[in-house]
Amino acid sequence: MTQIEAAKKGIVTGEMEEAGASEGVAAETIRGLIASGKAVIPNNKNRKARLVCIGMSMRTKVNASIGTSSDLIDIGAEVEKARAAEKAGADTLMELSVGGDLDSIRKEVLASTSLSVGSVPLYQAFKEAIERYHDPNKLTEELLFDVIERQCEDGISFMAVHCGINRLTIERLKRQGYRYGGLVSRGGSYMVGWMLSNNRENPLYERFDRVVGILKKYDCVLSLGNGLRAGAVHDSLDRAQVQELLINCELASIGQEMGCQMMCEGPGHLPLDDIEANVKLQKRMSDDAPFYVLGPLTTDIAAGYDHISAAIGAAEAARYGADLICYVTPAEHLALPSKEDVVEGVRAARIAAHVGDMVKLGRKDIDMRMSKARRDLNWDAQQKTGLFGERAAEIRASRAPENSDTCSMCGRFCALDNVNAYFRESLQGGRKL
Repeated sequence: MTQIEAAKKGIVTGEMEEAGASEGVAAETIRGLIASGKAVIPNNKNRKARLVCIGMSMRTKVNASIGTSSDLIDIGAEVEKARAAEKAGADTLMELSVGGDLDSIRKEVLASTSLSVGSVPLYQAFKEAIERYHDPNKLTEELLFDVIERQCEDGISFMAVHCGINRLTIERLKRQGYRYGGLVSRGGSYMVGWMLSNNRENPLYERFDRVVGILKKYDCVLSLGNGLRAGAVHDSLDRAQVQELLINCELASIGQEMGCQMMCEGPGHLPLDDIEANVKLQKRMSDDAPFYVLGPLTTDIAAGYDHISAAIGAAEAARYGADLICYVTPAEHLALPSKEDVVEGVRAARIAAHVGDMVKLGRKDIDMRMSKARRDLNWDAQQKTGLFGERAAEIRASRAPENSDTCSMCGRFCALDNVNAYFRESLQGGRKL
């Protein structure tokens, strides 16, 4: 029995209790959200992981993506990245390798982390088609479904499957005259090429029941991939992207009825004024199914600092209801991320998720504690309260002040140090200082 099947029968599972405990939310609340399709717990019956709940009323989660490329294949480096992402505070991890022995890499990564791990099976399916037939467009349906089963068997907890690309979405893409940014989804671009080359429907759409059947066996979450996501802000909310989103939202409802936990995926590149519309459109059309977004990146000209561009977009997306943020690293568009890039990407996304949750969930209590700690020049409390207290302490210690109560930014001219003594015993604006 899957989590959603149990939830619909009124059963509170051990997984719901574990996720509820980590969220500080009653397990019965988690059950109700999963039963209605508004939340999921990425899980796999074959592997024990640290579980989180993704969806309505939950803290916005952060995903870190790692994996080899065809140019750089180093399993040890990817294992280090997985561990670094977990230590930096990622909630989930995606293993997205395309170079080397993908089965071995996946197993090594799964063994190296306690996080729930996701994948994109199309990567491995097309890679194996190239190796067997020397042509990705000779990928067979059986090989495709074999890869999905193989990855689930290994313990993958959520899987991005590009079911929403079909003949209609490709026709929309043709009619609008292609795109400014082209197709940037690796899985999506290969599937579009396969469909056009073979003049066939996408088997992941055509045999959606088979996709769901495999993932149900393992209680794996089906994340409906955004294969036609915008890769440039000028392609945001174009007809092809919205058509795929519409199909994915329909499939999410169908999959839930079949007893499989479902998420929808989103872009990509969006200017600030499109983010609210994109999130609300997905939520309305899917009846509030969890929304997993990459970034979104809010400008196309920030290479080297795309993690900042993405953090701006992620904060807005979380504010309006996005549930899972896929981080972007400083190496986006430039190179395979290093371990240091992974850490920076996770940290930027965590800040963005928190900023969004301050509005979405009304969670400003931590910021209030930090405000008071700063006002009182309580450096120990600041370190314990901040998202990255250890890093903050390192920076302060590296440029130590003469007066240990202050920092070297202001030194003896510290505004708080100069004025606090006058207000400690008084009230200002009804707030006891």
